[in-house]
Amino acid sequence: MSNEAVTASTATAAGTAEAGPAPEPIPHGLGSSLPAADARAKTEGTFPYAADLWAEGLLWAAVLRAPHAHARITSIDTTHARAMPGVRAVVTHEDVPGSALYGRGKADRPVFASDVVRHHGEPIAAVAADHPDTARMAAAAVIVEYEVLDPVTDPEQAFEAEPLHPDGNLIRHIPLRHGDPEAAGEVVVEGLYRIGRQDPAPIGAEAGLAVPRPDGGVELYLASTDPHADRDTAAACYGLEPERVKIVVTGVPGATADREDQSFQLPLGLLALKTGCPVKLTATREESFLGHAHRHPTLLRYRHHADAEGRLVKVEAQILLDSGAYADTSSEALAAAVAFACGPYVVPNAFIEGWAVRTNNPPSGHVRGEGAMQVCAAYEAQMDKLAKKLGVDPAELRLRNVMATGDVLPTGQTVTCPAPVAELLQAVRDFPLPALPKDTPEEEWLLPGGPEGAGEPGAVRRGVGYGLGMVHMLGAEGADEVSTATVKVQDGVATVLCAAVETGQGFTTLARQIVQDVLGVDEVHVAPVDTDQPPAGAGCRGRHTWVSGGAVERAAKMVRTQLLQPLAHKFGMSTELLQIADGKITSYDGVLSTTVVEALEGKELWATAQCRPHPTEPLDGAGQGDAFVGMAFCAIRAVVDVDIELGSVRVVELAVAQDVGRVLNPAQLAARIEAGVTQGVGIALTENLRTPRGVIRHPDLTGYSLPTALDAPDIRIVKLVEERDVVAPFGAKAVSAVPVVASPAAVASAVRAATGRPVNRLPIRPQAAVVTAQ
Repeated sequence: MSNEAVTASTATAAGTAEAGPAPEPIPHGLGSSLPAADARAKTEGTFPYAADLWAEGLLWAAVLRAPHAHARITSIDTTHARAMPGVRAVVTHEDVPGSALYGRGKADRPVFASDVVRHHGEPIAAVAADHPDTARMAAAAVIVEYEVLDPVTDPEQAFEAEPLHPDGNLIRHIPLRHGDPEAAGEVVVEGLYRIGRQDPAPIGAEAGLAVPRPDGGVELYLASTDPHADRDTAAACYGLEPERVKIVVTGVPGATADREDQSFQLPLGLLALKTGCPVKLTATREESFLGHAHRHPTLLRYRHHADAEGRLVKVEAQILLDSGAYADTSSEALAAAVAFACGPYVVPNAFIEGWAVRTNNPPSGHVRGEGAMQVCAAYEAQMDKLAKKLGVDPAELRLRNVMATGDVLPTGQTVTCPAPVAELLQAVRDFPLPALPKDTPEEEWLLPGGPEGAGEPGAVRRGVGYGLGMVHMLGAEGADEVSTATVKVQDGVATVLCAAVETGQGFTTLARQIVQDVLGVDEVHVAPVDTDQPPAGAGCRGRHTWVSGGAVERAAKMVRTQLLQPLAHKFGMSTELLQIADGKITSYDGVLSTTVVEALEGKELWATAQCRPHPTEPLDGAGQGDAFVGMAFCAIRAVVDVDIELGSVRVVELAVAQDVGRVLNPAQLAARIEAGVTQGVGIALTENLRTPRGVIRHPDLTGYSLPTALDAPDIRIVKLVEERDVVAPFGAKAVSAVPVVASPAAVASAVRAATGRPVNRLPIRPQAAVVTAQ
């Protein structure tokens, strides 16, 4: 044995004797809980967000927003604002050089209101000044004269009201017809349901920095979730070619909906172009509430028919979405609502009418689980009513009706993906119930209302309820879902370039895991996102796990082939006979064995690939069509305690079973489910943006009640069904949205069980949970 070997052996033995247990290995590849690369910086508060950015010669922006929900603008006078010291520019509709209209689904929304105000908070003018206070004072100094008009705030009135927009009040109507209209059941239950207006309420309010370019263009530093679409919209409004507008994505401080609404972005770039200076905007919490889109408030009427055994015969429903002043993503939300109006149940006959209409309420748009969440609350309430009328256990009634792979949606689309709904429901039903709270002073904090609440233990009733939810993944109805990614490897370090924005869903961590898995490289970096990269699309509905993750995997496999081909050729074998595992390259027969680091030495390899799932089609005139790429399912059992005298509710526990396809990162997956469930608790109990006569009341986090850590219940993930979707990369499914869809329905179901009250409105108001003495 050589001296070197002796030295190494001695050192190893000594280290083992002195150091104790070896450190845990760093997680690696798919299936591991690889931590996020930016976790430390975010924890320490050093991670840069748009609000932290700075540039030499910086100016500050402020936006003047309309104080009325509906008004005619008779004049706009910017003279006083322009004359204020420190003010560098004031822009209105007259200063928009390109398209005056924009919109995500349809260009129907003005950059600045010119003749009519259609919602509270609509932008009228924007100011750039050398100090943020000066900018705000100058914005307030813009004199606007209004002729106040009566607002249309009831979506049912929108059908008969005078047109609020040149395109009319009806944005979309979907009449779904499936089966026999004459079918009828022996048992019929009906219900009217209302879902409130949830605000995404990101903890980090909107902010951005615009920097003019030497070529007459502009760079926008934003927390955009769809940078290429935002770039194209901005270029059209600025009258520039898309190549002269660049969006650089900064850190995203929370995104359960679209980030950095374009009513913030567009004035910012205009001011930078007008002044020739960098301009920064940091929204106040009030401006954030006024500026971005909210969840669609929804009115739902349902009639369920069932036979004597409780099997569904027919579902009839009318669904009315309040889109607010502009279309935004209302068409997509309505399609999801109508398609999933019957839930994950087998319904041979369904007749659904869905409408999305304009009102003078604040605009509605994409919020996680849009459309599907609203109808879930209604169809699950109907299932509870049906179970009560038949005298059947609510879980058993659901089990008699749940769908499975091969069943047909009311849209006529066959469910080809895994749909283990029965398995999910059985898992939560059979999970042990939490213990009842003890009636002692030490346990008072367990009472609804908390330790300072006025409740009495004798007035508390416990209830158990269920919610089954489903969502579609990716875009729908013919949307072209495509993403592009590049993987480069040099000096043993891999870099991923992909314009998929990390919104908190974990894409950057997933991309690192994919490359680690395919190439056996430990050190993987994900480059910052900007619009110089090929587009990857919006960060919603599990898109980036599917299409962007798929593109990264394909690019990494192409690099893998480049790496293995010379070795395979040298040893006279095909690359399929070589494998990469644990940082080593080996052949099937053991003849070849080398490390990935050695094989990469002196090489620079790269490849670019795209991922595009199979096409979908729009719903036809009868609401029929293969509109969705795939679906995901979730079952939740809620346990609540209700003070039936005060109407206060405490969510004790939520047991979750979810169809995930494949667990790619256990820690991230659990975090996404827990976050979605908690967001759903907010929808069920506290979150409702009140808008009397169209005006947002209390646009702050005091008046708008978000659930906090003290409100979060015990969340038990009791089962994750890993039945891989064969058409999805890795077989994985989206996980964030479906718990948001199912948890409000489960909480409402549990409150019904505790109180015997119908609970037809979300969020649940205290009076709806009060039981009066008979």
